Amino acid sequence: MTHPGGGGEPPSAAARAKDRLAQLADTRLWYTDAGGTGPAVVFLHPASGSALVWGRYQQPAFAAAGYRIIAYSRRSHYNSDPEPETDPGIGSRDLHDLIEFLGLAKFHLIASAGGVIHAIDYALSYPSRLLSMLLANGVGGVRDADYVDLLLRVRTRGFDDMPVEFRELSPSYRAIDPDGVREWLELHRRSITAKRVGQRPANEITWAALRGMKIPTLLITGDADLIWPPPALRLFALYIPDNETAVVAEAGHSVHWEQPEIFNRLVLDFIGRH
Repeated sequence: MTHPGGGGEPPSAAARAKDRLAQLADTRLWYTDAGGTGPAVVFLHPASGSALVWGRYQQPAFAAAGYRIIAYSRRSHYNSDPEPETDPGIGSRDLHDLIEFLGLAKFHLIASAGGVIHAIDYALSYPSRLLSMLLANGVGGVRDADYVDLLLRVRTRGFDDMPVEFRELSPSYRAIDPDGVREWLELHRRSITAKRVGQRPANEITWAALRGMKIPTLLITGDADLIWPPPALRLFALYIPDNETAVVAEAGHSVHWEQPEIFNRLVLDFIGRH
């Protein structure tokens, strides 16, 4: 049975999550492709993760709903080439090169946390390729002073020195699912494989730039997100013309992992309407 709007048949178990290496113009990116004939959904991972983070909860649910699921690791993340220190490249351009390599005309783009800046940059550079876009738990790279000041107030002194699970997982999740925390930490340990210089955007990301986006966009964060709390989401909602929002209870900076059933339901409903 497919999700409304999914189209096509779910790929067989044998066709799911085939691991491949895409040889692009100046790098190689590792990706998984569930196959199938349904609309493509491309996942952009957090800075603390890689393509691996989508395998447990999202890949099975989205494939069962009839979508072609593609997740890839950005440079310096699991199985992809490292970022050259002299020129780490542009993340959205790598994504576009991968899309061209895969022969995708249009697709849904799902981004979490550190992947959000690359999703926004892609939407500004290649809007005609996107059916819809999800931005979850993402700072997003906006340069306007009011937003930069908000983020500075959110991050207290010493925040970046705290353990990654404290920064990115809610206290509720850490309290009730120690096995899930250990698995998340293991994926984090495996995900970052080389020094990250920091891929830059092709565009200057500002509120004015967001006002020009015409992509149907779903904004999600957790009510316990210490990095992108609900007030930051509401600011984004003021400037993105065609948006819907959701704040997920008892979730931090990794809603897709901490509350996967809610995350999957919200996103499948949204992309099913676009």
